[in-house]
Amino acid sequence: MSNLIKSSHVISVEQLKRLEQIRFVSQSMKQGGAEADEEEAVGAETLQLKDRILADAEETAKSILQDASEQAIRIQAEAEAEAADWWEGRRAEDAEFVEDAKRRGYEEGFASGAEQAEHQTLARMDQMMQEAQRVVSQAYEAKARIIAEAERFVVELSCEIAGKIVRGALGSAPETALDLMKQALARRKEQGTITLCVAPDQFEFVEAAKDELALAVDSQAELQIVPDPTVRGGGCVIRSAYGSIDARVDTQLETIREELLQIAAHSSEEGMNADGA
Repeated sequence: MSNLIKSSHVISVEQLKRLEQIRFVSQSMKQGGAEADEEEAVGAETLQLKDRILADAEETAKSILQDASEQAIRIQAEAEAEAADWWEGRRAEDAEFVEDAKRRGYEEGFASGAEQAEHQTLARMDQMMQEAQRVVSQAYEAKARIIAEAERFVVELSCEIAGKIVRGALGSAPETALDLMKQALARRKEQGTITLCVAPDQFEFVEAAKDELALAVDSQAELQIVPDPTVRGGGCVIRSAYGSIDARVDTQLETIREELLQIAAHSSEEGMNADGA
């Protein structure tokens, strides 16, 4: 079956950047050390659930293909049996018809009627074979659809669990959240006022580390820290006269989720094309 991310799939530079974000968050969590055991346990459970979901989808798809193949074979057998019966009956009719035609002098009419009957039989056989091909084609489409839906569910589930792990780690190890904020602030090299928006429940902790965070910005810039109810889980939003940087955990996870769904969709399309070939 198609994998969530096929080895033959060429990952774009943008996708590599998104995957680099995952690696950074994972490394920061390991440095905090607060949730390593929980992450490992949940990760193993997620992999087992992913394998079980994809295995069920593959089994269902195989069952559909088996049924379709049997139906196609049955249609072909019926077509061949019908053709054999027709020819058997036709030979008996032809012998009688020839004698009758000879008696009446209708040889030309006989040839025309026989040709028409033969065309009708061949058309009927062609129609039945097309029906068999249609059944198999629909089965392959059903297989691709089932697997694609399973892969999408696995991505959604994995991202949901990853979000809980990351938010839990940042909540229990606030120094890890500070490291993420420092990296986000380091991307702002301009002078003037830089506003750091943080979760209200982390405002006091971040405010106490203001001098440490100020080292990440230009020495001529003024750092302001304000609580923002739209920020949670150790992330932040940075605003300045030149725009803003959304470094909220939920935003980054959603971006990664969309990238993985696109990869999964592309992988499913390749699988469908391979089956169709």
